[in-house]
Amino acid sequence: MNGLRVVPTWRHGQERLYVCLQDGRNVAWYDRETGRVNILRDDRRADVLETLAPFLTGPVTVGPPPVPTPAELARLTLHPDDDLAPNRPGEALLIALDRDPGPARRLRPDPRRRALEAEQVTGEILDRLDSAGWHTLHSLPLPGGDRVHHLVIGPAGLFAVHTVYARKQRVLVADPLLTVGRRDPHPLLRRVRADADRASHALTAEVRPVLALVGPADVRFTATPREVRVLRETELAGLARQGGVLKPADVEALHAMARDRRTWASGG
Repeated sequence: MNGLRVVPTWRHGQERLYVCLQDGRNVAWYDRETGRVNILRDDRRADVLETLAPFLTGPVTVGPPPVPTPAELARLTLHPDDDLAPNRPGEALLIALDRDPGPARRLRPDPRRRALEAEQVTGEILDRLDSAGWHTLHSLPLPGGDRVHHLVIGPAGLFAVHTVYARKQRVLVADPLLTVGRRDPHPLLRRVRADADRASHALTAEVRPVLALVGPADVRFTATPREVRVLRETELAGLARQGGVLKPADVEALHAMARDRRTWASGG
């Protein structure tokens, strides 16, 4: 036994196998798509190849990573338990439903499943921005059990996106109140602003609040909401068309910081 273990991760349908020490630090990773084993510690090369042998498919190239940036190195040294990048849209809801799926028959649909659908629809749209130099992280935990549904980081800045299921329902926005269908008004915009403020505190950078409405039949405003952008899910791609305020290196550095679970322990 050489003390190494393989930890698979998935991101946008692509698998990457990390080779970790017992304390969780990465010493190498295998990218199936490129057929390359990237070695971070050359003194463990033989051990890494021995550990990966059952997983290798076809010819592979072995060597150091191609000129990693400081942000990439910071990411690679994360313990897998602290890396939030693999989180799926609605990760917290998926875990909650797996632990407690609720009764098989209900008079009304489980609201958690509708909330999950909203986060999954929104997350899929935001993940497509990656090709335009953006990064999206999902279901980021805040102290006290709250969470940021989606954090989007790109040239135009940082956005904390909160999703609401509103399929075929009318929505009335009367800041801070939000009314969806026949439900009672709820001061949701206050929470959306507060979550963005907490994210700003954790990242020491401005994070702007966004409320994403998934599938509404109609959206009406009594006045322009303060600070919060209220968008239909079909309008979210427009975030990538805003003017740039962050350099690529800043985007990568903020992404590396945001994906570290320890960052959010101070997001109070």
